[in-house]
Amino acid sequence: MNESVASRKVSIAQLVEALCALPQDAFGDVERVREVFLANPVDRESLAPFLFWDPRHYTRNLIEKTPLFELLAICWEVGQASSIHNHRDQNCWMAAPVGRLMVQNYRVISKDLAAHRCQLVTTDLIEMNALRPCAVDPREPVHSVFNRKDWAERAVSLHVYSRPFDSCEVYSVEQGTCDDIRLRYTSVKGTPVAG
Repeated sequence: MNESVASRKVSIAQLVEALCALPQDAFGDVERVREVFLANPVDRESLAPFLFWDPRHYTRNLIEKTPLFELLAICWEVGQASSIHNHRDQNCWMAAPVGRLMVQNYRVISKDLAAHRCQLVTTDLIEMNALRPCAVDPREPVHSVFNRKDWAERAVSLHVYSRPFDSCEVYSVEQGTCDDIRLRYTSVKGTPVAG
């Protein structure tokens, strides 16, 4: 990213406008949406109405949802991590306008969801930060995201998912297990979800 783009920040509303302006086929092109993130680094102050924190677990905060995509702000306290998971065959793009996060990717060697058994191996490990958005590889979409304890700072990541989904598969490398889980929002457009 060049310095002029890096120093220019847009509001979250402007990022939503840029995403809404994309044609349907853009959400099947991993590089095209990643370029939108690169060209539109979000000003962290504009995210404030969408940020909710929980000391027990990262939070999922819906900013925008259309038939083509959903945009979430995910808030990570120090040391918090996601489960190893997939995105139901939907593309995913991520940027970290606040702090930095690690993305650990995995290759699925075998999976039997009915028997809840799987075998995974780690592949690449990527640092995501304000200057380095990333995309989940659709050929190997299983990954986890975590905020390292030794960085000692909160982080916020923005996630764009092509076509919204409400469940995903989660995996445990240690136990060799996998299962389906339902996904929930912590807040929707700045309003906390009850219960």
